Amino acid sequence: MMKTLTALLLLGALACGARADDADQPPPYAPGFKRAFVVVLEKGDYAQAIRQPFFKKLMKRGATLTNYHVVARPVQPNYVALIAGATMGVTTDERTEIGMYERHLGDLFEAVGSTWTAYTDGWPGHCFRKPELAVYARRREPFISFLDIQTVPFRCAQIEEAGRLESDLAAGTLKDFALFTPADDGGAKPAAERLEKRFGPLLDDPAFMKDRLFVLTFAASADAKNDRVLTILVGQSVKPGATSDVRYDHYSLLRTFEDAFGLGTLHRHDDEAAHIDGIWRDQ
Repeated sequence: MMKTLTALLLLGALACGARADDADQPPPYAPGFKRAFVVVLEKGDYAQAIRQPFFKKLMKRGATLTNYHVVARPVQPNYVALIAGATMGVTTDERTEIGMYERHLGDLFEAVGSTWTAYTDGWPGHCFRKPELAVYARRREPFISFLDIQTVPFRCAQIEEAGRLESDLAAGTLKDFALFTPADDGGAKPAAERLEKRFGPLLDDPAFMKDRLFVLTFAASADAKNDRVLTILVGQSVKPGATSDVRYDHYSLLRTFEDAFGLGTLHRHDDEAAHIDGIWRDQ
């Protein structure tokens, strides 16, 4: 009898302990989006960006990360960091080649059977490797620097000229994840005006926005003394008008996609980065 009572008391204590531990656990990560479209502008000043009328509209409609930072200078290492979880030794905007077996976000999507694409202004196709051509600049398109992309035509075909977006939308072939890198507009003001013309109607289109997270950020800061850049998230899963002053960076954004899509990580800085939290409707 005593042994039975002792066992019951022990089980009760363990159960209470388990309930206490469970109560201390954070809620499960559930951002609620199934697709993502990420616009990365080349460079912008935070103070100037938040004054732009179009960006103000997005901030009211979505969530603003007020303490979001780039991870390097100049521009190219930040684009690379966003899809690779590290700058991969890139320290300049010059042409670079990243090893054949170095993994990136595209690899993670393909491993789970999801689709991805990269739209970039002026992309000439055919695994083009030169640094520039007309409005195209390779520093803004990070996937082409990976040898496992640039040497395989099928994978190069995942990179498209930005003008193909409209035809992909019309055909219903927009991928699960899209990285959109427009040409440098010379600052936040002209960039905002151009983006409003291009994406304003799309953001009001229920078919485009259904289950999709739209992200606007900058690859690099135009302020030599401050690495903070404006980053806005818009979608059905986001609390309108929400803000977060938690310090995030490009690794955090990458980790957000990895966790939301169930991709695993690249085992670089994304491993230690916290995904973006506290701005989702279901939290």
